[in-house]
Amino acid sequence: MNTMLHLGLGSFHRAHQAVYLHELIKSGDTSWTLAGGNTRADMAETMAALAAQGGAYMLETISPAGEHRYERIASIRQVIPYSADLAGLIAEGAKASTKIISFTVTEAGYYLDAKNRLDLNFADLAADLQAAKAGRPGSTIYAALTAILRARMDSGAGPVTLLNCDNLRHNGERSRSGLLQFVELLGDTGLRDWIEANTTSPNAMVDRITPRPTPDVRARVLSATGVDDPAALMGESFIQWVIEDRFAAGRPAWETVGVEMVASVDPYEEAKIRLLNATHSCIAWAGTLAGYLYIHEGTHDAEIRKLAFDYVTDDTIPCLTPSPIDLAAYRDIVLDRFSNPAIRDTNQRVAMDGYSKIPGFIVPTLRERLAANASIASVAMLPALFLAYLQRWHRGQIPYVYQDQAMDPAAAHAICEAADPVAAFAADRVLFGTLAGEERLVTALHDASARVADFVRRRSP
Repeated sequence: MNTMLHLGLGSFHRAHQAVYLHELIKSGDTSWTLAGGNTRADMAETMAALAAQGGAYMLETISPAGEHRYERIASIRQVIPYSADLAGLIAEGAKASTKIISFTVTEAGYYLDAKNRLDLNFADLAADLQAAKAGRPGSTIYAALTAILRARMDSGAGPVTLLNCDNLRHNGERSRSGLLQFVELLGDTGLRDWIEANTTSPNAMVDRITPRPTPDVRARVLSATGVDDPAALMGESFIQWVIEDRFAAGRPAWETVGVEMVASVDPYEEAKIRLLNATHSCIAWAGTLAGYLYIHEGTHDAEIRKLAFDYVTDDTIPCLTPSPIDLAAYRDIVLDRFSNPAIRDTNQRVAMDGYSKIPGFIVPTLRERLAANASIASVAMLPALFLAYLQRWHRGQIPYVYQDQAMDPAAAHAICEAADPVAAFAADRVLFGTLAGEERLVTALHDASARVADFVRRRSP
């Protein structure tokens, strides 16, 4: 039996990667199984429920047409309890039977700056580096992987694939770079050489809207199936996984259950990040400013929907053409998915981590349009919306807690207090990298901010 060890048993993994392996097992291919656990002491109730249920849980999926489906997902056969020394994860990762180590830690969990260098200004990353130097594991992805791979090297367990399943452009390459930088900072050349020789890090693109589970999900599952499951979760019916076929020690036959195994994920990744992820953030920021709590409410709002439509149509599709994907059709599918009222995806969830999402999802389109001397009027609306959102956060007027791992709160407050907040915002290198302060960007953001201010005046609750 081959094992895929997953770090981060949150909702997305359980509604996505675990589902594909579940489908493979259902088809009769039982050569792979999942083990998983967390590197932080979170999700205590869910983890306890999963452990009590042998890793199984109920998944509800809902289509844009309102069709509800329920299935018991049983591909996670081992739930590894959390301990501060990560002993269970390290032991599993060091076994020869573990052939893939996958992970989902959110975009901001990689601590990479605009030049893909580790940013040690993050206290948890810096603390983990010191802990690793002292031979202790830590909670960040790099510290956890370092501890696991060191044990694997010492046990002679052989090659392993490191599979990133987060919404990060070139996610395999970038997480690998961050890991190798972390190991270099430790001065462990032996481990670095072993990682280089014995691991691969395929790029992958993942997609399925998976809101944070609410008590309503558990109640619906109970009503529909008779199963009372504290670990129940819900996702949309759409699902997609595209993976670069570059594995160090074999892989499941995922292509038989709908995974797209390709030579390069680049066109799929760019379409998803720019047409879906950036549009999602646009609707979340605009929807919050208009007083909505849910993504579907903003998507059904004609003015907000047009902001998203124009961003894709005017500025993003021209950047991605030619493409093997029908980008206009993909745009329409995305907006249809976002409009699904049954998903009840919150603006709070989607709006988070703007300081990672602007450089990751939006700046590439700004950069490419400016390089072509083309208009950025439509794409500039997205960072302008985030600035207005940030200013409302600064005043304590966001109706929920805003979470942003990459944001320096003091710097964000300073932008909002500046004599010219738009110019201060446009000069922020964390957000805009080498475009920071660029004259055409500043002008476009002033124009877009005036349009957003008018939107807020008319639509603010």
